[in-house]
Amino acid sequence: MYFDGDENVSVFDFDELADHLVEQGSEFSPAEIHGCLTGLLTGGLVGTAERGLDAMMQTLDVVPHGELADRVMELYVVTDAALRDEEFSFFPLLPEDEAQIEIRTVALASWCGGFLAGLAQAGAQGASPPADWSSDGKEILQDIGALAQATVDEDLDEDESEENYMEIYEYLRFAVLNLFLENSTREGFVELDRGPSDPLH
Repeated sequence: MYFDGDENVSVFDFDELADHLVEQGSEFSPAEIHGCLTGLLTGGLVGTAERGLDAMMQTLDVVPHGELADRVMELYVVTDAALRDEEFSFFPLLPEDEAQIEIRTVALASWCGGFLAGLAQAGAQGASPPADWSSDGKEILQDIGALAQATVDEDLDEDESEENYMEIYEYLRFAVLNLFLENSTREGFVELDRGPSDPLH
């Protein structure tokens, strides 16, 4: 769920986006796409929904069109609002809890890979990433890099695996919020330009 800036919550269904991607012949996961969009925003690449879509396409070499392109732009806009929301309404877009732990873990790893790719792309496009992250920021980025290789520990039972996953998920959520906060307080970090044509819900 993502705060839309209007005291409403926009819900993005992981499986619905996955179906759109399959229909268009894409091998990318909604998790990787959302991670990329979040990385772009955290790195300071803001402007319009169209710019977010274009940057995501350049980063992941994927070309969504039609309804999928609209949904990606909408996801970019509401993710920006969620990252800025004082109520901490940002959540990584991952499969529902009913999905197998292996599937959710793979998606989480893909999300982290997409996030790091988006963050790098923001810098390549001359956005406003910090010249030097704080020591905490560097540690968070190292952790996210490690999570991009995450797998399920086969030595753990189901309950232990679920507990570990939820701890990692919550850590990732607030780690990304901390990175966004660190960068967004720097001079030169701008607000997203929400033009009248930008989709909000």
